[in-house]
Amino acid sequence: METILTSTTCQLTTFRSPSSSSSSSLPLKFSSSIAPTLRDTRKKAVAASPVRRRPANPAVPLRVRANSQAAPASAEAAKAAGVPGEMKAWVYGEYGGVDVLKFDPKVSVPEVKEDQVLIKVAAAALNPVDAKRRQGKFKATDSPLPTVPGYDVAGVVVKVGSQVKELKEGDEVYGDINEKALEGPKQFGSLAEYTAVEEKLLALKPKNINFVQAAGLPLAISTAYEGLERTGFSAGKSILVLGGSGGVGSLVIQLAKHVFGASRVAATSSTGKLEFLKSLGADLAIDYTKENFEDLPEKFDVVYDAVGQCDRAVKAIKEGGIVVALTGAVVPPGFRFVVTSKGEVLKKLNPYIESGKVKPIVDPKGPFPFSQVAEAFSYIETNRASGKVVIHPIP
Repeated sequence: METILTSTTCQLTTFRSPSSSSSSSLPLKFSSSIAPTLRDTRKKAVAASPVRRRPANPAVPLRVRANSQAAPASAEAAKAAGVPGEMKAWVYGEYGGVDVLKFDPKVSVPEVKEDQVLIKVAAAALNPVDAKRRQGKFKATDSPLPTVPGYDVAGVVVKVGSQVKELKEGDEVYGDINEKALEGPKQFGSLAEYTAVEEKLLALKPKNINFVQAAGLPLAISTAYEGLERTGFSAGKSILVLGGSGGVGSLVIQLAKHVFGASRVAATSSTGKLEFLKSLGADLAIDYTKENFEDLPEKFDVVYDAVGQCDRAVKAIKEGGIVVALTGAVVPPGFRFVVTSKGEVLKKLNPYIESGKVKPIVDPKGPFPFSQVAEAFSYIETNRASGKVVIHPIP
């Protein structure tokens, strides 16, 4: 049994094409609880025989348009490569609460494009964006339903595309499978046995951490790092982190202190997590249940707001200071950004992880087994997690 101490511690891009006659289509199979199972495509190929009309069927087969020009691999080819044609996954076919999540044992394994690798998922992590996406908060730019959710992944490469240059079968990797969090995220996410990911979004897993720890890093550490870069943060500057015990906040503290060279790091949390903040490198731990951070005489060069309190955060900065806000209303000089995930950022930070200067933080309630994905979603939506909510093992 693995014990994770909180104190120490790609792609099948899918879209609906307006001109179906010119695009190839790939079947994405879900069980009847989510969408009708597709008929075997071989039954549709009746060469040199007249077209026969069938009675109307109220169950319309789900089809997904794919921008890959490569023909889908046959089931025989997949078996020869040791990869099954179907996999277990969590899916939802409509937007809504946790109850829309369904376990499906017969989801098609995603095809691998030329610049992608197929990963056998060992662990996956949840992020607030997973819940917001499931709730339909950015449906205008989402991939088609039904969807396998999940951004963060850690696992083993089992198949590589023809244009993959560095990764090979057997490599242990981790990454955020979506380059842009809100713009066409993958229909085949990481909460499944397999997921397809572009090579450029991945990095080799640091040798000193396990799959559970690695799965919790990509999206959060990329967000923490890019936010600090966008503020112009550098050695000698001070920072206040709002929500320092959360998935992003816990990494902002560590990166600011050990990577960027902050002169002083302050962070907020509830009473029971103050020592946790100090263990991460915070010089000042502020109990938000007992004092208002904006009323403190000390002011900061940067406030990293991970909880949605920008209106208060702007009162805690020095003249010329700046606030980066991840959620909630933004008040100048605050700003918000949507992270761009890059494997290069993970590669750059790997030495800090392998040296122990930056530690992955897994919430002590986890990891949640694959059978409890719905419970894990409910938990992350309480906003009370310390570090990351991770799903492991995955069948």
